[in-house]
Amino acid sequence: MRIRRKKWARPELEVCPYYFDNPELKGKWSTVFDKERPIYLEVGCGKGGFAANHAVMYPDVNIIAADIKADMLGVARRNVERIFAEAGHDHGNLVLTRFNVAEISGFIAPEDGIQRIYINFCNPWNRGKHNKRRLTHPRQLVQYRQILSPSGEIRFKTDDEELFDDSLEYFAEEGFSTVYMTRDLHAENLPDNIMTEHEKMFSDEGIKIKYIIVKPEVRS
Repeated sequence: MRIRRKKWARPELEVCPYYFDNPELKGKWSTVFDKERPIYLEVGCGKGGFAANHAVMYPDVNIIAADIKADMLGVARRNVERIFAEAGHDHGNLVLTRFNVAEISGFIAPEDGIQRIYINFCNPWNRGKHNKRRLTHPRQLVQYRQILSPSGEIRFKTDDEELFDDSLEYFAEEGFSTVYMTRDLHAENLPDNIMTEHEKMFSDEGIKIKYIIVKPEVRS
C-alpha cells in the first residue's frame, strides 16, 4: 500500500516506548512486553487498526505489529493511541516494529516461539515477475516455518482471487495443512474476526473476503 510521506512520523516513532526500528531482538522478543505471554505476529500491519484491536480484545496475548514503512507505522502509532485510549487499555501487550519482512528470519528466531502469524490484505503482486514479493510466497513460508512454534499457525485474509488461489498452492507445496478455509468470510459470522481497514472497504464494495488458517505439518 502506498502512503504519502509524513514528516511527523519518524520523530513521533523515535520517542514511542513500544516502537523498535530494525531491532536487534532476535530470540529476545519476550523481553519487550510487560509480561510473558504467547506471541502473535502481524506482518505488513499497515495502519495498525487490526493489531490495536487485537491487543484490546486479547489482553492475554502479546502481538508484534511489523511493517517496512516508517510513515505507515507513524499512522499505526496514532491509531494505537486512539484505540487504546477509547478502550482504557495500556501498551503492555503490543509493540510496533520496522523491518523488511523478506528478511524476517534475521529478526525473529525459533526460540521466540511465535504462536500465530497474521497476513492481512497484503499486496497481491499479480504480475508474474513480482510474485516472489508476495508475503505468502514459498520463500516467505520457509522463513515463517522457522519462527513458528510447532503448534503455531498462519491466518491469511485477502480480497484477491488470484493471490488466494496461488497461496493455496504455496501452502500445500511448503507442507502446510489447512485448518479452516472460506471464500466468503463474512457469510460465516466468525465470532473472533477482527476487521481491518481494507476488509471493511472491500466488504462495503461487495467483494467477498477469502480467509484461510494453515499450520505446518510435522516433517519426519
